[in-house]
Amino acid sequence: MSKTSILIVEDDPDILQLLTFNLQAASFEVLTCMNGSESLRLIRDSVPDLIILDLMLPGMDGFEVCKELKRHPETSLVPVIMLTAKSDEVDRIVGLELGADDYVIKPFSPRELVLRVRAVLRRAVTKTSCESCWQKEGLRVDIEGHKVTVDGEEVVLTTTEFKLFVALIQNPGKVHSRDQLLHQVWGYEFEGYARTVDTHVRRLRQKLGQYSAWIETVRGAGYRFQS
Repeated sequence: MSKTSILIVEDDPDILQLLTFNLQAASFEVLTCMNGSESLRLIRDSVPDLIILDLMLPGMDGFEVCKELKRHPETSLVPVIMLTAKSDEVDRIVGLELGADDYVIKPFSPRELVLRVRAVLRRAVTKTSCESCWQKEGLRVDIEGHKVTVDGEEVVLTTTEFKLFVALIQNPGKVHSRDQLLHQVWGYEFEGYARTVDTHVRRLRQKLGQYSAWIETVRGAGYRFQS
């Protein structure tokens, strides 16, 4: 059985070596690249199972790389973990808005990063146990096919957006706290990451068009899908 492949795009050789060592020790196949433009060429040749993407890269930065990946169907569902020295919340939100699945701030714990990688990969391949199709008026979800259509038009969701949406529609009327969604969808509980949920809900609403209001914000509690 082939190993899960991870592409690391990082221009700091020390961090690149640290990441490579720890991910290989965790039994992943590791590919490396030190600039954004080259990473896109590598990905086109062989799409990895996950990408760890530094933001501050020479030439094309991580934001541009992520934007380009999410534009194309063949790479739009590849999970992306952004790695950044920037602690500014705006940068993290921009990364998530562009479709990144998670982010890790430097300096980081290699053990935590490996756990994040495993969590992101789990939700990328997890199958749901409910019926394969769900529909309400013009909104339809093919769960096994990982496909969402709005009034007959397919909309592209990232793996994380899709799993978040399924978690909400499977329990209509139920209020999900941000912590519950972090645990259920992201697979971890870390203080201060509730804004990650808010950002993904906002992106999801934008893609649902006229049905966006069906995802309701319950002030002080979390989110629920209209029953």
